[in-house]
Amino acid sequence: MTAAESAGARGGRDDTVAAVVRQWRAVHPGLDTGPMEIIGRINRCAALLQQAEDAPLRRAGLSRPEFDLLGALRRTGRELTPGELARETFSSGAAVTKRLKQLTERGLVERRVDARDRRVSHVRLTGTGRDLVDGILPEQLAYETAVLSDLEAPGQQELAGLLGELLTRLEGRLGTVRV
Repeated sequence: MTAAESAGARGGRDDTVAAVVRQWRAVHPGLDTGPMEIIGRINRCAALLQQAEDAPLRRAGLSRPEFDLLGALRRTGRELTPGELARETFSSGAAVTKRLKQLTERGLVERRVDARDRRVSHVRLTGTGRDLVDGILPEQLAYETAVLSDLEAPGQQELAGLLGELLTRLEGRLGTVRV
């Protein structure tokens, strides 16, 4: 029995990935859809979670990448250079520059030129930016808690561990060519 079939048998439910897998099996009966059953579900979960978690950001007039920059500044608790922000948020330098311009115009961050090297700038949250992050984050964590509430604590820990293993492997492959 596949993961999709066992998941359906356990809960009597059929998720969208199970339907996609059945369709692929109908046209390619010998195709191994095992990876799709896992990766497809991860992708679908991520899309649904992102959609729900972005709602408070939209209400605040922020995009996810803008909030990620603000969050990086808040969680590190110090000024960061645009290059450091790019690394923290897995963004390009050009994208960070564009977002910082918008966030500066909104009064959420401030830029300061380095006293020793005028080519370098340091970015910090303003009080308004800090308050915005501090207001949104608890709402997002409450949503995440509610989503996971049907999973027992050991199941949550197991899932976190498995996803952590997968993420570590994927991050170790950064920069390699996709086969």
